[in-house]
Formats: sequence, structure tokens, C-alpha cells
Amino acid sequence: MDAFFASVEQRDHPELRGRPVAVGGSRQRGVVAAASYEARRFGVRSAMPSMVAARRCPDLVFVPPRFEVYRAVSAQIRTIFQRYSSAVEPLSLDEAYLDVSDDRLRLGSALAAARNIKAEILAETGLTASAGVSYNKFLAKIASDQNKPDGIFVIRPEQGADFVAGLPVRRFHGVGPKTAERMARFGIHLGADLRARDMAFLQTHFGSAATYLYNAARGIDSRPVRSQRLRKSVGHEQTFAADILSEEALRAALARIVESTWQRAQSSQVLGRTLTLKLRYSDFRQVTRRRSCERYIQSAEGMLELAQSLLSGLLPLERGVRLLGVSLSGLWRAEEGLPAVAEPLPDAEQRAFDF
Repeated sequence: MDAFFASVEQRDHPELRGRPVAVGGSRQRGVVAAASYEARRFGVRSAMPSMVAARRCPDLVFVPPRFEVYRAVSAQIRTIFQRYSSAVEPLSLDEAYLDVSDDRLRLGSALAAARNIKAEILAETGLTASAGVSYNKFLAKIASDQNKPDGIFVIRPEQGADFVAGLPVRRFHGVGPKTAERMARFGIHLGADLRARDMAFLQTHFGSAATYLYNAARGIDSRPVRSQRLRKSVGHEQTFAADILSEEALRAALARIVESTWQRAQSSQVLGRTLTLKLRYSDFRQVTRRRSCERYIQSAEGMLELAQSLLSGLLPLERGVRLLGVSLSGLWRAEEGLPAVAEPLPDAEQRAFDF
């Protein structure tokens, strides 16, 4: 979907159409969750601090997110996908892989399916989407960004290797800024540069990512489209309207966040073995604390006790806190049978991360 959250807001609020819009945050606080294309022209991006976004675009309009609306629209879109294929792998509310090999509607090509899907999304939701059409996930994902907004881009099997050769490595899925910087130190800037390196070199310098990078540089990706993707974590975080300065207020906020996380875990029918606490200070320095348990956390009370214990290790406060979050990972799912009760590991087994 094209600028999904922002586009929904512009659809539902005509006065926002044509204006630079940021979903989430405010002029003084928070983080941008999504930006309209009008805002992106000023360099406003998702995950950007709101104050930075406001400086880049003085006319930026901030609107609060309405996730229940976005989820409802996402469900509409997935219903459209199901008309064309049973192999649909959602990545988020606004993005999915489809394997249309079975050609459920006998359209004759994946390109025809993409065109029809785009047209139905527009007709039924009033929103535009962009499609990438190719023979594997890696290339389809890249192709979907080529002609945004409201575009289609096709990479055929005979074109894949040459297309990747001219692609900046920063556009490879999973290659972030730090990895791209490391590659640049080795003279790797394009897919062709990456393809020139053998597996031994990639394993030495990029570890577990070596096989993926080796194949991607050749236009190869054998991952199937999986209609059931397993959730890896569940959590909730909050950016505060004003920095929290006292331990009492911080512990009260943590209790609310834990309750929200527990409710999300319950609705997803999962439990977790590992609890992570995230805290971001007023100067944007972020600290996380993590504790794993031998057995699954089975109650909101047990989860809160662990979270408060982790928070105690960060007290007294060095400075104000602007964001607090909690997540559960190492998940158990309802279909796996009855889990055991929670039991924290010794303190020596705690894991702490600062970054």
C-alpha cells in the first residue's frame, strides 16, 4: 500500500488531501509512524522524531493514529488477495507476498493478477497500491518500491541477475546502514560487487548472512510464500507527552504497559519465556534489559514482577524518560499444548543491552 496510514487519513479527512501529513507524534513529542508523500518531499520519514519532522516541514499536520481503522482496511485488502491466491503471506498491515502460480482466476499471468488486484483495492477502499512482480520474494519486494506510488514493476526470470547487478547493496532487504558501511570499506557498492566475492569471504565478514547475500547477488531466493507466519514477539510501548521524572510515575506507567502487552498476548493466544524492557531517555539514548525464564510466564502479575525487577536495575533515574516499552519473545502458542509455570533464571543468566 502507498503511504498506508497517511493515505487512510487523507481519504477519511478531505481537508488533509494534498497536505503534508504525519501519523503519530506531535510537534513537540513522539515519533512519526507514517508520512504522506507530500511530507516525504521534505524528507519526513517513518520512525523520525516528530521534532525533526516539524523542522523539516513547518506546515506538517500531525494526526493521531487510528489502528482499529487501519486493521479494518487491511482486512478488506486481504479479502481481495484471497480471490487470487490461497498462498498469501502478510508482512504487516499494508504489505504481503502472494504466490499466484495456481492462477486461481485463469488470468494467464502474474502481471494481469497484479493489475486486477490494484484496481479492486482502489475500487473497494479508495486507496492506491504498488505491486512488484517477479519470480521470487527478494526481487518482488524490490520491484514493489520501483514505481511508487500507484505503480507496477516487473522483473522477469531472464532479467533478475542483471537487475541485481546494478542495484545498490543498501536496497537489499536486510542490509542496513551499518552493513552497507562495512561493505563499502571492502569496495562493495552494487550487486555486481557483491557477486564478485566468494562464499568464504562473505562467511568471514558477514557470518550467518553469507548464504542469503551470495544468493541474492545472483537473483536467487528459494523461500516459499508461507500463508501462516509465526509471530516472534508481542509487546507495547508508549512515548510520553512529557518526560517522566519520578520512579513512582515510571512504575505506574510500566504497570499499564505490561497490562496492554499481556492483553495482546492473550488475544494472540501466546505466552513468552523472555521479557524485554526498553527505556529511552530524554536525550534519546536507549537502554534495554532482558530476562529469560526456564518456563513460560503465565500471568500478568508474574510479568509485571519481572518487568519491575528489570526497571529497578535502571534506578535511580539519570534523566527524564520519554519512552517505555515491554515485549515478550520466545513464544509458546496455544496449539503446542500446556506450558509450564514461570521460573526466572538466576541473576547470572540475565542479559543486558545498551545501544
